[in-house]
Amino acid sequence: MLGFYLALLYLYFNGQVGLNLFVALIGSGSLVAFIGFWDDHKHISARYRIIVHCGAAAWALAWIHGFPGIPANGVSGGIEWLGFFVGMLFLVWFLNLFNFMDGIDGLAGLEAIFILLSAGILIEFRGESQGFVLILIALAAACFGFMFWNWPPAKIFMGDVGSGFLGLILGIFAIAAPLEQLLPIWSWFILFGVFWVDATVTLLRRILSGDCWYEPHRIHAYQVASRLLGSHKRVSLLVTLINITWLFSFATFASLWPNAGAVWLVVSYAPLVGLVLWLATVEA
Repeated sequence: MLGFYLALLYLYFNGQVGLNLFVALIGSGSLVAFIGFWDDHKHISARYRIIVHCGAAAWALAWIHGFPGIPANGVSGGIEWLGFFVGMLFLVWFLNLFNFMDGIDGLAGLEAIFILLSAGILIEFRGESQGFVLILIALAAACFGFMFWNWPPAKIFMGDVGSGFLGLILGIFAIAAPLEQLLPIWSWFILFGVFWVDATVTLLRRILSGDCWYEPHRIHAYQVASRLLGSHKRVSLLVTLINITWLFSFATFASLWPNAGAVWLVVSYAPLVGLVLWLATVEA
C-alpha cells in the first residue's frame, strides 16, 4: 500500500493522475487499510468494519462521480439515482470478496497482478489514457514486490489490511475506467471472474444449505483444490493459467465488442461455475 501511494504521489504531481481519482484512491484506500490493520491485530466487529467499508466506498464514488452505465444492444443503460447505491454494493462486496479469496499463499497477489496488467494492456491496445495505465502498473509493481515475501511458502501474509485495500482499489479502477471511456466495465467483470465465481457460488451454496454464511470456512473451490493437489503454489499457478488463457481472451472480446459484453461474460463464467460446483462434490 505504501509503495503504491509513493508512486501515486509521484504520478499526481507530474500531472499523470487527476485530482478526483487521486483523492478517491488515497482517502478510501486509507480508510479500508486502517480498519483492516486494526482488525488484523485486534478483532473488530463485522458491523463496524462494514460501516467503514461503506464510508470508504461512498468517499470514492463521490470523487469519481458515480457508477458507469452498462452498455447493451448499442444503448448505454445509466443506472441514474440507483447508481450510487449499486456502486457502494459493488465496492463493499468486492473488497470483502478479495479478503475471502486470500486464503492460500500467492493467490491474491497473482490475481491482482493479472487484473492490473491485463487491464493496462487492453487500455493501451485501445490507444487510451497513458496516465491511467501508469497507475495500474504502479500497483502491479507493488504487488510484485510483495510476492517476494508471499510466494509459497509465504514468509508474510497479506492480511485484511492488504486484501481489503487491493479489492477496493481494483473496484475503483473498474468504475473509473469506464467512466473515462478507457475500458468497458464488462472487461473488468470478466477479468475478476475466478474470484467472483468462486466467492459468489460458494456463498450461495452456504446460504442454501442453511450454514451460517458469514462464519469462517474452508470450502472455497481454491481451498478444496489446494487440499487435493497438496500445494498452494500449484493452485495459484493454475488459477493464473486460467486467467491468461481463458479470461483475458474474453475480456479482449468485451473490449472490442462491449455491446455483447453480457454474452462474453456468461460464456466466460459458465465453465468456472461448473468447475466450482464439481470441486464442491469432490469432498462431499
